[in-house]
Amino acid sequence: MSLDNTLNKVQRTVPECVATGLVDMKTGMLLAVKTVDSHPQEVLDLVAAATGEIFQGANVSAIEQMFKKVRGVRDDGHYFREILINSENLIHVFQRCKKNEDLVMVVVCRISANLGMVISKSRGLLDEVESAA
Repeated sequence: MSLDNTLNKVQRTVPECVATGLVDMKTGMLLAVKTVDSHPQEVLDLVAAATGEIFQGANVSAIEQMFKKVRGVRDDGHYFREILINSENLIHVFQRCKKNEDLVMVVVCRISANLGMVISKSRGLLDEVESAA
């Protein structure tokens, strides 16, 4: 299945999903996006940049290294796999792909969505999105 079709599936499956996309943190690009509304390109570009900062910013990377050292975790991968941000009106889920850790699936849902179902459904589709990339 193509990446666009797979993201359409994410949008249909995850409760109250208003947007989903796949970010390549290595290139800083938003590889694909599906939204219920149209957004200016500048906003979409910022999503990719912000995703990179969330997972790979200097302070986040330092905390990740400290956690790995303290917990005796191997240093060849990333420690943080999933980050959840609740804003006033939206739930933002950022999930690092398993095989290609530079890829992050972003899912945005209305705040009224069941948080457990949002996370569960997003996790259930992550491998499929990564395979379609």
